Amino acid sequence: MSLVSVLNFLRRSLQRAESMLTDIAGLNRSVAPALAVHGPSVLPQPAHDETSTPSFLDSIFWMAAPKKRRTIEVNRTRRRATSKLMKVKTNIEPCPECGHLKQKHVLCGHCYAKVRRETGEIRKVIYAMEGKPLNTPAMETVVLYDGETAKEVDKDKRIVERPRKRPSWFNLS
Repeated sequence: MSLVSVLNFLRRSLQRAESMLTDIAGLNRSVAPALAVHGPSVLPQPAHDETSTPSFLDSIFWMAAPKKRRTIEVNRTRRRATSKLMKVKTNIEPCPECGHLKQKHVLCGHCYAKVRRETGEIRKVIYAMEGKPLNTPAMETVVLYDGETAKEVDKDKRIVERPRKRPSWFNLS
C-alpha cells in the first residue's frame, strides 16, 4: 500500500469514528465539535476520484533497493574475506594401518572403505544363509576366517565363515 492510500484509510476511519461518537452521544452533527487533526500536510486529500478502482500498484509492498551499485573491489573484498578462506590444518598424520594421510582422532577414509567392503561381504553371506534380510534373528554373529574354529562360548551364536585370511584390522575377540 502506498502512503497516500494509508493516509486516506486513516482519514476515512477517523471520519467514521467521529460520526459514531456523535450518533452515540445523540448530538446533531452540525453542533458537535469535530475531531481535530493537524491539517492537510499530514492527511493529504486524494488526488483521484473515490469511486475509481484502485491501481494494482497500491497493493504492492515495496522493498528497499540499493541506492548505488557495489563496486567490483567491494564485492571481491567481501567474498575473499580472511574469515571465509580455508584454514590450514595442522593435525594431519599418516594412518598407522595403511599409511594414507588422515586427521588425528578421525577414522582413515581408506581403512573405512575396506571395513565397509568386508562388512558388505559378511552381510551377503548372512543373506544367503537366512533367505531374506528381515528374516535374520536378533542374535550375535561370529565371523570365522580360514584356520579358525568356533569356541565353546560361540555355540548359541550365528557363525559366518569367510574363505580368506582374517584382515589385520579385524580383531579376533
